[in-house]
Amino acid sequence: MSADRDRPLPACAPAHVRAAELSPLPHCSLPASASDPFDHRLSITFEAFLATHARKWLTYAYLHTGSEAAAREVTRAAYGQLGRLWPHALRQASVEAYAWSVLKERVVEWLYDHQQPTALTETAAFAVVTHALLRECQQQFAMLESQLGLYAAIARLPERQCDVIVLRHVIGYSDAQIGSLLGVDEVTVRSYASRGKRKLAAALGIDQGNARGN
Repeated sequence: MSADRDRPLPACAPAHVRAAELSPLPHCSLPASASDPFDHRLSITFEAFLATHARKWLTYAYLHTGSEAAAREVTRAAYGQLGRLWPHALRQASVEAYAWSVLKERVVEWLYDHQQPTALTETAAFAVVTHALLRECQQQFAMLESQLGLYAAIARLPERQCDVIVLRHVIGYSDAQIGSLLGVDEVTVRSYASRGKRKLAAALGIDQGNARGN
């Protein structure tokens, strides 16, 4: 683990509460002309979008980089890119899905530049995924977690299935919000979650008939 992997979040609290322990990013807005009402409206919509997603974006970046400083760097870079492209983003079929692709691109770029894999299974915040799955799947995962590597199994899921589980159980997005981010409907989100859990059950040698829950 690199030396800058600082301030691991405690695993005991719900993720959407623990996200508040990450220091907030400085206020961010679009450069606007005081004489142009359209620019002012653009800036307001951009700030409203960031206010809605800022904490969750920061948590997602932290999960993958393992460092608050890196998470802030990645998230600021994503904000900057999105701000420069905001009028274009507003013309997309889904602003949320477009913005999410910007954040993910920045996360992947940071990991590539630093030549390190995702820190997903190393960050303490990721423990909430296990806790949520243990609640939903009762004792089956609990008996096998330590010896068969549930964390690693989650990290090896296909990208969309892993994203859905992380967005649901770590970051605290609803299925409707996840659907907006990924550009799919809620039925598809639930399908990704269900398929992900079946893959986990298969990877861990668990009777899939006993692993219940969406």
